[in-house]
Amino acid sequence: MLKSNKFFIIFCIFAFVLILLSACNNESASKKSDENTEINSNSDAASDEPYEFSIMANLHTPEVPDDQIKEILEERTNTKLDIQWVPDSNYEERLNSAFATGTFPEAVYMKNQTTYHQFKDAIRDDQFWEIGPYLDDYENLSNLKEQVLLNTAVDGKIYALYQGRPMARSGIIYRKDWADNLGISAPTNTEEFFEMARAFTEDDPDGNGKDDTIGLTDRSDVVYGSLKTIASWFGTPNNWGEQDGKLLPEFMFDEYMESLDYVRELHSNGYMNKDFPVTSKSDQQAMFKNGTAGIYIGSMGDVGSLHADAVSINPDLEYDVTNYVEGPNGEYNIWSIPGYGSLVIFPKSAVETEEELKKILAFYNDLMAPENSNLIYWGIEGEHYTVEDGGAVPHEDTKMTDRIVKPYQALEIGEAETNGRYEGIHTYDIKAKAEELHIDNENYLVHDPTITLDSDTYVKNGERLNQVILDATYQYILGQIDKDGFEKAVENWKKQGGNDIIEEFNASYQAVN
Repeated sequence: MLKSNKFFIIFCIFAFVLILLSACNNESASKKSDENTEINSNSDAASDEPYEFSIMANLHTPEVPDDQIKEILEERTNTKLDIQWVPDSNYEERLNSAFATGTFPEAVYMKNQTTYHQFKDAIRDDQFWEIGPYLDDYENLSNLKEQVLLNTAVDGKIYALYQGRPMARSGIIYRKDWADNLGISAPTNTEEFFEMARAFTEDDPDGNGKDDTIGLTDRSDVVYGSLKTIASWFGTPNNWGEQDGKLLPEFMFDEYMESLDYVRELHSNGYMNKDFPVTSKSDQQAMFKNGTAGIYIGSMGDVGSLHADAVSINPDLEYDVTNYVEGPNGEYNIWSIPGYGSLVIFPKSAVETEEELKKILAFYNDLMAPENSNLIYWGIEGEHYTVEDGGAVPHEDTKMTDRIVKPYQALEIGEAETNGRYEGIHTYDIKAKAEELHIDNENYLVHDPTITLDSDTYVKNGERLNQVILDATYQYILGQIDKDGFEKAVENWKKQGGNDIIEEFNASYQAVN
């Protein structure tokens, strides 16, 4: 009996100790739980802080926009954006300067395909993030068109998000009221175009009795100005073409020289602005809007903003657009882009960690949501546009929307098909016609066969060598050199590395065909 009592006492003491230990553990666990809750709460609070990063973007309007659109976008995406707006006229200069000095922001927009090619060497040197492996992790970014992404690839890897573009927007915007005054119809071939340029220069199309008009206004851009579109009419390849089973640059084709002869004659006769090689885009458009010139070659969609500005100067002015101009071979051709306009890439000098990259990609994923795509493209519903029949009707005050909204369109990723924004319903019927002609152009596309090909020499020396041909092109049009002089420039291009580019593109071409 005594043994039993001792055993019972020892058991009770042991049980009491266990209860105390358990209580201590529970209290400790409770404290840990409270601490973890506090830590998690702090973490959540930190994640609620807006993510700050900077963007370098191309400004296509005269004025930097106010922050109305930006502030709404920041609130929706939980970001704080430092947008560095750089005027189109000196964008590439600023881009190269930032690259040389290591002062890139986190997100850098490439102006176009040509600009992007200039950075291929740096991309290969691992100075920019490869983003292809991350895109499927984001609902909206994963909707981007695979073929267009592949058209941006470097060595098969994706480094850029693209801004979708119609394949061919180039055509003619012209003064219909001038044409009507002179009894001229829209040109359908190169002879009729030349005659329109002559008549707009020599036949007093505005009826003021003064010799104060010219036919064509052009600018210092052989691609997005007039020359490349005119060259397409003449059957010139798009950058590169195939001849006898071999790829050659466009300027080694007879059709290129025929188009140069054509523009040279326009220039020598005074049917276009004499100083076009040093004319900016804004000055080119000003000549068209103020009634100095009657023909503008470029994106036909520009007719909306051009008309809005021009009617404030001359309310009776009328524009029209056309695309179909047959060349000497009786066919219509138009050069094509690879499905994108600008691109955005992410320098490792500014985006130092994968975590930072993912946050920026999350912003662009949010940017592709329909409500945000509509915000940056059309503005605020009810204030800058209305919705009718499932499409956006922009406000009639295009000067207001150009000032407040249009700059932000440069930030867009994807296109209406992939980001879900509204297509436009245009109240200006000529603008609606221009959009229809963009689609019509897709029946006559001339593609660049080197889009997905590679040349190390082109990456390293392409810009310098392109300048050789660009200088010769201008000099020939201005009458400063003859055909022999141009051929000497081509030979110089070949000796300085052009032959290597031809060989490398052809080797790459053979490898994929």
